[in-house]
Amino acid sequence: MTSHLHRLGDQQVAALLGQYSAAVGAKRRRTLLFVLALAVCAALAAWGGEVDLRKFVEGLPRFWSYLYDILPKLRLGHFSTDFAEWFWNWDGWLRLLAETLLVAYVGTFLGASIGFVLCFFASANLITNVLVRSFVRRLLEFCRTVPEIVFALLFVYALGLGPIPGVLAIAIHTAGALGKQFAEVTENIDMKPVDGVRATGSSWVEQIRFAVVPQVLSNFVSYTLLRFEINVRGASVMGFVGAGGIGKELLGSIRQFYYSDVSAILLMIIATVIVIDLLTERLRHRLLGIEGHR
Repeated sequence: MTSHLHRLGDQQVAALLGQYSAAVGAKRRRTLLFVLALAVCAALAAWGGEVDLRKFVEGLPRFWSYLYDILPKLRLGHFSTDFAEWFWNWDGWLRLLAETLLVAYVGTFLGASIGFVLCFFASANLITNVLVRSFVRRLLEFCRTVPEIVFALLFVYALGLGPIPGVLAIAIHTAGALGKQFAEVTENIDMKPVDGVRATGSSWVEQIRFAVVPQVLSNFVSYTLLRFEINVRGASVMGFVGAGGIGKELLGSIRQFYYSDVSAILLMIIATVIVIDLLTERLRHRLLGIEGHR
């Protein structure tokens, strides 16, 4: 089999090279303009926010000094005694940490349930009524825009101290965040199963149940597990405003300069978050079918 190759003339080659060089040059100019615009915006934001690099550099040693101060003095010859003194209230902190986990769990469960219901009303491929869809999307935006700590403050004022304000604050913020993520997943589904179920005369709820949920459930659970990790961190500081959990104990230790207590509580929180991250990561991988491909 013989192939015939057509050789371009020198003028055609030069013209093509000129067009290529012009396209590459235009792309480089656009990239340079974008980087310059980004740098200008960053400079303006730093100026508007009164960012002072000199103060940052001068204060950085104090940051490391504080970290050094909160570290316990563990002596090799008296390690067990020093360690026991460091974690002298480990059982009390563990109970508060368990309360923090429960606040995060219940808040995540409630928020994910609300987000699950609302996401279908915010999906353009399932709801054709623009007013309904816009209302639900604005509601979700409000829920995730207001910081959790602000919701916690409001609920503490209304309901008093305790874990319930923390649960409600996390639930509202989680509903807004997961509702948006769930809606985006729903808008990317294959509509052929939905059309097939609709052709049988099924109701809108039945279409969601039998054609939409099977397609999105694994992603929904994966996002919920990821949100639970985030909420554990958020629930750790809810106690700063009296919304339950270990945050109140941490804030009290910071205010009273109990340095060793601060480091012990922080270490327990960090260890708990790491364990939760590892467990939820494995669960997400199993749900998405990528176990063993890491």
